[in-house]
Amino acid sequence: MEQFGDLFTRSASHLEVLLQGAGVTVMITLGSFVMAVTIGLVLAVARTWKIRPLNALIAIYVEVFRGLPTLTLLFICYFGLTYVGIKLNPLPAAIIGLGLSGGAYCTEIFRSGISALHHGQREAAAAIGMTPMRAMRFVILPQALRITLPPLGNYAIGLIKDTAVASAVAAPEILFRARNLSTETFDTALIYLLVAVLYLVMTFPLARWVDHLEKKRKAWQ
Repeated sequence: MEQFGDLFTRSASHLEVLLQGAGVTVMITLGSFVMAVTIGLVLAVARTWKIRPLNALIAIYVEVFRGLPTLTLLFICYFGLTYVGIKLNPLPAAIIGLGLSGGAYCTEIFRSGISALHHGQREAAAAIGMTPMRAMRFVILPQALRITLPPLGNYAIGLIKDTAVASAVAAPEILFRARNLSTETFDTALIYLLVAVLYLVMTFPLARWVDHLEKKRKAWQ
């Protein structure tokens, strides 16, 4: 019983610190997700304008940022920008790096959702006098967003786990706190077990929601 009491005390002490890191993880996830979705939606809509130079620039952005490791982008944001006089704190550097990387993926997610709709949708909107922009806003995007919700949910789940790389630029998220705790207490196994539980608590409900969306999408089809 004494051993269990000691284990409980240590777990509670570690969990208090790790929960602070979990709060930072949620902040990074939300900030990066909003940035990525905004970039992805704007660029996916811009690709429908069929402007060749613009489409070429968007394609370059997508290929470059999908091809670069996320950790490299974080190092560029945190260390590289100092050479041009821009000094970012760890938290905004992590959000910007993850957001730029995710924006490339979200661009393709939204492009696929828009492309999945039959071209007759645009023709019908034009037939009733809608401009291309109004057709995109009121006809195309609402349907495309319904299609893209499940893959966006999967992206969000991956993003929660990808925030772990932010510890490399000293953002005080879960793994950063865990690494410091391990150095201070040498209670490594228990600490990382608690980390795993916290990640599971954050991702499991989102995974169930994505499964629900997938079932609804199949029902719509």
